[in-house]
Amino acid sequence: MAKILIAEDERDIRELVVFTLEFGGFEVIAATNGQEAVELARQHRPDLILLDVRMPKMSGYEACRLLKAQEETRTIPVVFLSAKGQEAEIREGLAAGANAYILKPFAPDELIQQIRALLDRHAAPGS
Repeated sequence: MAKILIAEDERDIRELVVFTLEFGGFEVIAATNGQEAVELARQHRPDLILLDVRMPKMSGYEACRLLKAQEETRTIPVVFLSAKGQEAEIREGLAAGANAYILKPFAPDELIQQIRALLDRHAAPGS
């Protein structure tokens, strides 16, 4: 069972994503901000990290850059889950090291499909 770390400061959205992912068969770890996400990623070594962009203490962009700079977390795929879908923000997320950018609102089944596809690509030889 793949382990997913979700960092989202809005409780309702975080709970929806956790429920969706658990329903999809994933083990889920939840963080309420970017700083907590970085700490939990080091502790639990998830298979994939979902980050909101705008969070207290540390933005998703900052958290992603830090995760990609650290030896123990640099190879974990990072996906931004954000309502901010302007081209510049998507570019900034990808430049920070993210593997994908999923826009809110999202359909739960599409979120599960996209995460499975990312995990499959990341696990493929030569990726």
